[in-house]
Amino acid sequence: MTAEEAARLSPEESERITQEQGWTGGYNPWTVALIVTMATFMEVLDTAIANVSLPHIAGTLSASEDQATWVLTSYLVSNAVVLPISGWIANRVGRKRFYMSCVVLFTISSFLCGIAPNLGLLIFFRVLQGIGGGGLGPSEQAILADTFPPAKRGMAFAVYGMAVVLAPAIGPTLGGFITDHYSWRWVFFINVPVGILSLMLSGRVLMDPPHLVKLKKDSAKFKIDGVGLALIAIGLGALEFVLDKGQEDDWFHSHAIIFFIVVAAVCLVGFVVWEWRNEHPIVDVKLFRSSNFAIANIMMLVLGMTLYGSTVLLPQYLQIWMGYSAQDSGMALSPGGFVVICLLPFVGRMIGKIDTRYMIAFGFFSLTVALWYFAHTLYPGIDFKHAVLLRVYLSFGIAFLFVPINTVIYNGIPPSKNNQVSGIVNLFRNMGGDIGIAFVATAVARRSQTHQSQLASNVVRGGELDARLHALSSYLQAHGIAPSTADKMALGNIYGQVVKQAQTLAYADVIMVFCVFAAIMVPAVLLTRKAKPAAGAAMAH
Repeated sequence: MTAEEAARLSPEESERITQEQGWTGGYNPWTVALIVTMATFMEVLDTAIANVSLPHIAGTLSASEDQATWVLTSYLVSNAVVLPISGWIANRVGRKRFYMSCVVLFTISSFLCGIAPNLGLLIFFRVLQGIGGGGLGPSEQAILADTFPPAKRGMAFAVYGMAVVLAPAIGPTLGGFITDHYSWRWVFFINVPVGILSLMLSGRVLMDPPHLVKLKKDSAKFKIDGVGLALIAIGLGALEFVLDKGQEDDWFHSHAIIFFIVVAAVCLVGFVVWEWRNEHPIVDVKLFRSSNFAIANIMMLVLGMTLYGSTVLLPQYLQIWMGYSAQDSGMALSPGGFVVICLLPFVGRMIGKIDTRYMIAFGFFSLTVALWYFAHTLYPGIDFKHAVLLRVYLSFGIAFLFVPINTVIYNGIPPSKNNQVSGIVNLFRNMGGDIGIAFVATAVARRSQTHQSQLASNVVRGGELDARLHALSSYLQAHGIAPSTADKMALGNIYGQVVKQAQTLAYADVIMVFCVFAAIMVPAVLLTRKAKPAAGAAMAH
């Protein structure tokens, strides 16, 4: 079908063709997939590599590292606000126009971030970048769901999964390389040519089906739900602030954190009540009446927690306690990303041939075993090979989760809810990541204090301890250190070992919590219904 023939179809015909054959507007569906994946990969990668550059940004702009964290917080807040309402915006202004507007805003704001002369402007430009980036993932997922016929949608989501899973894996390595060899500003400048190319190609290839054009006209007849928009913007913004700044401000010991927790709770509960009664909601919360949709979103939340939490945890441990550089610690994650790349096409081909619930159960079971092994084999003398293998084992399970969960999440959802579903599922994945990262920061700090207290109570003078202190002191004295100084340094060495062991136990505790969550998801799969391969709309919408 040519683009001209597609344009002459009625809304009803285009919706039927979309469900049965996929909607391409006359272009090869894989061309569409690669073009839209390009921008999403750019956005997810930018989020991952910006983390590594914070110390360099702080130094260049004469700011403290605490102040520089607002570069991340500002992006996450604006990104979180846009994700759930992206479906509503796409329906109202047109999906192609919304997607291209997001690419334009993300590209321009990336350039502005790169030339920002001070921290205040950089934070402002990051807010704009987060607004643009928030609409890319949901739009791409909705476009892929419409573009491919039922038999090939698994492969389409596998392509999307590569962008979402691979980018965080290679981000720290690329970010470390750029900041070490060039400037942190190039972390943002590299988005510009990719954004321009994506804009040119998407403008030529993408085309909204007639049934979406009709939906746009119908949506324009209704007033904007200002109350709902305000509630979700304030609620998610406050929640994101709490997750990002909670540990830094000591959680409930901070009046600001308590205030934002109350604001988030009141606004989000109020939003759900308001939208449930609204005839034309910004976010269709009634979708959660479907058990498949609700449970699959919880699974995506847990997947986000585990994926992003472990992505922060392992490099952090390698850098702080093993002395790795940012680039080297990122290299420990990269092989896991390539494992996902190799497995996702296989998983995509299996969709429709194997019950997706079995694949999800296998994925969470594999993830549970990998996390248990991770927690029980982490030790201060860990070498690079062992770190790589830990990430590879985790990645194996993750590869069997992303595509099948997306399959279940669309099962039984009407085609008209396509854009809404994509926005919600992306929000749950991102919020899961934010919760996982916040949990890692808090739990490691708190549990390390507990373990250090327990270990220190067993470190008493006499016997083996005195013998080790004497040996260390003698060694230092033999290398020219004064006796009194050598004794203090020997004691400091023992204290350092206690701290390192306490931290290692704390990291293991965090991993075990992720392990428990993953294990709970295995039987939770039984609460979902089997996806029907013939129901093309189920997966796409």
